[in-house]
Amino acid sequence: MSKSPIRSFIDHHYRHFNAAALKDAAVAYEQHLDSGGRMLVTLAGAMSTAELGLSLAEMIRQDKVHAISCTGANLEEDLFNLVAHEFYERVPNYRDLTPQDESALLARHLNRVTDTCIPEEEAMRRIERVIAQHWHKAEEEGRTQFPHEFLYSALLSGELESSYQIDPANSWMIAAAKKNLPIFVPGWEDSTLGNMYAAACLRGDIKNVHTVRSGIETMMYLAKWYEAVAPSSSVGFFQIGGGIAGDFPICVVPMLDQDLGRTDIPLWGYFCQISDSTTSYGSYSGAVPNEKITWGKLGEDTPKFIIESDATIVAPLLFSYVLGW
Repeated sequence: MSKSPIRSFIDHHYRHFNAAALKDAAVAYEQHLDSGGRMLVTLAGAMSTAELGLSLAEMIRQDKVHAISCTGANLEEDLFNLVAHEFYERVPNYRDLTPQDESALLARHLNRVTDTCIPEEEAMRRIERVIAQHWHKAEEEGRTQFPHEFLYSALLSGELESSYQIDPANSWMIAAAKKNLPIFVPGWEDSTLGNMYAAACLRGDIKNVHTVRSGIETMMYLAKWYEAVAPSSSVGFFQIGGGIAGDFPICVVPMLDQDLGRTDIPLWGYFCQISDSTTSYGSYSGAVPNEKITWGKLGEDTPKFIIESDATIVAPLLFSYVLGW
């Protein structure tokens, strides 16, 4: 691959410590794909509000990401940004905010994520009104779907297009919908749309709570996907942040092996985590990769990397390297 500006910069400057780990992980990512491997990417934190779609969408389009595990917040916040970007407010001095300042933001229906405020009406309620129609239609027809499938339907129908406020090429969810990318969303109820769905069930607007499929079904969906892919194409694990988005999917390998007795199931073929979590006090999100060997997730020879840094800085750089930008 020809040398691009970002690739040249990283190759020349990123030689030691976390910088070297970033470059080594990027090179190994490429090698994994070049050898016929697939890659699952996990998204924790608020990476969609950080607009990771600017690079992740192209990774999806170029078949450098083959599945995603993410929090419900990351799933929906890409759509929030898609339809309400012009209404977002940035608060660069967020560390100086007083409790009274925070209350003033609440009164204006601005929900703050670090330095970025998401507008409730223009983002959350606009998406709720559209997705709720899909929930009701599925219930009427006796269908059940995973959370991402409802969002895919709304995006592919074109009904949101008139509300787009960013270039749709920068929405990773649009890219994923067009590829029908498998997405696994553990703990979806811990999200704005998940809360809205629970409220709809409590009001009786939705009678069948299982219209949106559950976490156990999500694990079964992941297991079937891994069983179908891993025997012929080694599956890598690229983890952004910690939490349930990463902890949930990495467990599928020991579950298939130890609990189902599928002893021929391959281990994950590549592992990289971007995290600023530490290993102290039993932090699983900060556990070094070698610990995962003891749980039957990684092998002794699995390429393993941990980049202890800010994912909003590291992930776009690494993706840009892999993309040859």
